[in-house]
Amino acid sequence: MLITMNQMLSLAKDRGFAVGAFNISESNLVRTVIEAAEENDAPAIISVHPTELAYCKDEFMGYVAARAANSPVPFVIHLDHGDSIESVMRAIHCGFTSVMIDGSMLPFEENIAKTAEVVRYCHMLDVSVEGELGTIGDTGTSIEGGMTEIKYTDPQDARVFVEKTGVDTLAVAIGTCHGLYPKGVTPKLRMDVLREISSAVDIPLVLHGGSGNPDSEIAEAVRIGIQKVNISSDYKSAFFAKAREILSQESSGWDPNTIFPECIVAAKAVIRQKMELFGSIGAAALYREAHVRQWRSEFC
Repeated sequence: MLITMNQMLSLAKDRGFAVGAFNISESNLVRTVIEAAEENDAPAIISVHPTELAYCKDEFMGYVAARAANSPVPFVIHLDHGDSIESVMRAIHCGFTSVMIDGSMLPFEENIAKTAEVVRYCHMLDVSVEGELGTIGDTGTSIEGGMTEIKYTDPQDARVFVEKTGVDTLAVAIGTCHGLYPKGVTPKLRMDVLREISSAVDIPLVLHGGSGNPDSEIAEAVRIGIQKVNISSDYKSAFFAKAREILSQESSGWDPNTIFPECIVAAKAVIRQKMELFGSIGAAALYREAHVRQWRSEFC
């Protein structure tokens, strides 16, 4: 079942859970995310950064969209950190149902103008839009990048931004970083800032840099108002740690079917743990029920 981000997160917000957004760039990672979602009957967001799309190519996304659309579990295909109208239009052409336009590095008014322009185009095509305010940190181990110094999202700026742009979801900066944290570094999230933002706006909120943060803080963030948590490094590191272990053995061979199955299992375990943390296991049934209700209202 392929749906928009607005459909995905409005229900999550009503029911008080969050949905994981997992970055992919090749078929084994796609299998990992989709099969984990199906095995746990949990909604999931398939996230693709522009550099990942450049690597896997547009045609590959046709397979991803078909696989997701034919699943009984709801999926969103989302452009992560789109940086231009061109990258957004490319994603829509590939079948994405949601896009992010990241104008967080721009002056406030320019971010509003750029985001509002994308919203205007995308809403005509029934594609959801995520904007961002504030800056996410960068550990140096992620393609998403970020800033050395985090600029926290101002709650009142968030209110103005949402009103002027019409975005469907808002990525907020409360102290997370993209990538895995160095040994001995434990992030501390600003829950006070998140509470103020949640009180100031009434749309689903997004937490970027969800890997490596303490489970207790992620769970609290979901209780306060986060509906989407971006996860990339955590599950990919489990996948490739297992791949390195297998390839270090002389008998490992070179056939993908002898190397990757155990990698997929290891990464799925991480995704399941995240879904438990977000409260989304079993929640796919809620979307199927909503789909049936909508069908009955239209055709019965």
